[in-house]
Amino acid sequence: MDYGISKTVSLSYERAVEKVTEELKKEGFGVLTTIDVKATLKQKLGVDFTKYVILGACNPPFAHKALLAEEQIGLLLPCNVIVYEKEGKTIVAAFNPLVMTKILNNPAMGQLAEEVRARLARALEAV
Repeated sequence: MDYGISKTVSLSYERAVEKVTEELKKEGFGVLTTIDVKATLKQKLGVDFTKYVILGACNPPFAHKALLAEEQIGLLLPCNVIVYEKEGKTIVAAFNPLVMTKILNNPAMGQLAEEVRARLARALEAV
């Protein structure tokens, strides 16, 4: 099973970050955290790295349901979405929540993970 959903887009990195944030919002996700990996590695290690951002996306109703079903699901939240440049192209990707169902022994998470995956996939497809 792939652990991510990804797509190469014809947008600039900066526009892809904006667009994926907009599309996530349409699917009920807010971006709680933004980690600029390039800037962090430069600041902390003094190394150059490609443009790369990690967006911590959260859909509060789904997060609430997941937490009620599985208290320690917080270890796997929020849903990470990444945007990065590679060889002159921009890639957007999201963690596939169905992977969580493979490591959790909780049948209640299956349907929830499928719905979250569908929403993330629609958001990426629209970018």
